[in-house]
Amino acid sequence: MTDRTRFIVLALTLPIMAYTLVGSVLGRVVAQEGAYRHLRIFEEVVSLVTSNYVEQVDADLIMQGALWGLAEGLDPESSYLTADEVRLHDAGPDDADAGVGLTVTRQYYVQVVAARDGSPAALAGLRPGDYLRQIDGNPTRMMSTVRARQLLRGTPGSTVSLEVIRGNAAEPVTLDLERGEDRSANVTSRIAAPGVGYLRIAEFDATTVGAIGAANEALAGQGAESLVIDLRGTATGSFETGIAAAELFTDADPLVMRESSSEREPVARGPRGPAIAGPVVLLTDFGTAGAAELFAAALSDAGRADTVGVRTAGRAAEQTLVRLPDGGGLLLSSTRYLTASGEPIHRQGVAAEVPVRAPAVELDPASPTLDDDPGDPVLERAIEHLAGGPEPESAP
Repeated sequence: MTDRTRFIVLALTLPIMAYTLVGSVLGRVVAQEGAYRHLRIFEEVVSLVTSNYVEQVDADLIMQGALWGLAEGLDPESSYLTADEVRLHDAGPDDADAGVGLTVTRQYYVQVVAARDGSPAALAGLRPGDYLRQIDGNPTRMMSTVRARQLLRGTPGSTVSLEVIRGNAAEPVTLDLERGEDRSANVTSRIAAPGVGYLRIAEFDATTVGAIGAANEALAGQGAESLVIDLRGTATGSFETGIAAAELFTDADPLVMRESSSEREPVARGPRGPAIAGPVVLLTDFGTAGAAELFAAALSDAGRADTVGVRTAGRAAEQTLVRLPDGGGLLLSSTRYLTASGEPIHRQGVAAEVPVRAPAVELDPASPTLDDDPGDPVLERAIEHLAGGPEPESAP
């Protein structure tokens, strides 16, 4: 090993070890058996790269790639942030800016979790699971969600260009979306079938719990004796609101558990008792995330509601920013939620007890909505389930 190689290895390895020691979260890594063995392997890899790679190695790029890979190997919600991205994270969104209604995560590229009802993204046909390969010409392969959200926002009325991949499509589709805050109400309702009320929750915010109660009362006045609650594509809102909404339907205590690296504790119920009786079915999909997942997990685990559709997103964790000496940071999932019976929600999701897949739709920028209404087989199956229809043999 040459002196130059030793210097580069030392320059890379010492910061890695220092960063590993930062904070109580990362401190646990060093205590694990074999941690130093992996650092020695990393040192050897750096030595081989610097000695054999055809071009001169940029030590800063190797360090950034190593830290990025370290965080990406944890879960889609954890990521390495550069110093600029930490500043973006600290500043938060500019209230004067508008977005396109997308909630995103990371899965190789930036990935769509859900498009908010009535938003520019929803009207353009974007769906849970779509990949954003580029945002305004910026590749997303090594882009944090902090940076992605910043690029998606801008002056109301301005345009953002997205290069989108859906499913196994060979070529991406380019969509130009106009930024704006147009969207539907958080809670809407209607009669879906004789005796069956349909309640759509698009977001869990401070008004949602009261709106659910008001909508249920209105549906009951129209003859509804049971409820279908649609949580498909519901990915925004606070965990606390999701739990508070679940308290309207069940007196189970606790409803969910919260777990950190050092403890697991029940989330205590509020003082309210169940106000909404009658059979309940929940519609879920990959876009059911965050607060909506806690709502679904609490009612399902308590035996208060059955779920119809597909497994939810598995995004039920809170992130903590661990700051690094160079101004960068690690955004780490530090607390996760579990069902009251102890089953993980984060990264696992909530399985559909009655599995129904919605029909696949090709992404077509010229015609984002289908001319021929295919109906809603998930809702139809939920209504059938409430009526005591035949059950499938197994759920995904």
